[in-house]
Amino acid sequence: MTRRGLILFVALGIAWGIPYLFIKVAVSELDPGMVVLGRSALAAVLLLPLAFFRREVWSVVRRWKPMLAYTIVEIILPWYFLSSAEQHLPSSTAGLLLATVPLAGVAIAFLMGRPERLSRVNWLGIALGMLGVAALVGLDMAGSDLIAVAQMAVVVVGYALGPAILSRWMSDLPGVGVVAVSLAATAVVYVPFVLFTGGWPTEVPSAAVIVSVIVLAVVCSALAFLLMVGLIAEIGPVKATTITYVNPAVAIIAGVVVLGERVTIWTIVGFLLVLAGSYLVTRKRQDAVAAEGAEAAAAEQTVVEPTSAEQAGAERPT
Repeated sequence: MTRRGLILFVALGIAWGIPYLFIKVAVSELDPGMVVLGRSALAAVLLLPLAFFRREVWSVVRRWKPMLAYTIVEIILPWYFLSSAEQHLPSSTAGLLLATVPLAGVAIAFLMGRPERLSRVNWLGIALGMLGVAALVGLDMAGSDLIAVAQMAVVVVGYALGPAILSRWMSDLPGVGVVAVSLAATAVVYVPFVLFTGGWPTEVPSAAVIVSVIVLAVVCSALAFLLMVGLIAEIGPVKATTITYVNPAVAIIAGVVVLGERVTIWTIVGFLLVLAGSYLVTRKRQDAVAAEGAEAAAAEQTVVEPTSAEQAGAERPT
């Protein structure tokens, strides 16, 4: 990895590892719907001008049906349920549970009629991942917040289904345009939702909460996506998927250092099992894609911008 690639990798690992910390701070005073509205609106304001400048908005809007489905399962529902779950779960636990997205991706591929042949190593990965979740939910949390865990399950399924929709129906669309339009659509949906549900704050939030929402929008959404584009262009989409295994560690460290969250032996056991399972269940696919990429690179040296499907895979390999 080049020095530039390493800097981008570290920066993106931090940007995608700290959202759970700032969500935890934000929901201490704000309704989850208001957190989603503030985050999506500000991020859309930052990315939409770039998408318009690159003339990427219209091509995305024309594909509005899959675009709407993607926005619902990738942002509108997951961001709300994630914020709601963090009203009861430690931020580090939320980050760990989201590391199971590659496991859900296997089930999503099967349900969409595009199952991949699983090797014994892949099945071992699924088993290890399930044991890791059991350690986190049944032993670390002692089953005390099952509603919040169910909300996290919705987030995991949504994050696994979103890239599948991109790959199947929108893989040719530009990534910046897809994210900018989906963020703008999310903000439009949440304006009436927040107003009708009484989620609008009755008083000015504290400085810590305001800063948290700004960081979620600017750093964890808009800037993180641009970092992802740069990272994929620098090291390729396959190597970039390893960022998924860094995010949970950053989430744990941030929760412990900033919020004083506890780390038990079962937290560590669950962390290792979930990451090992996610790695093993995706290893065959990554090796195959890497081989194809090597052949393509040998045939053609032209550098192209990654598609939206490749970009989504960098954050959550399915």
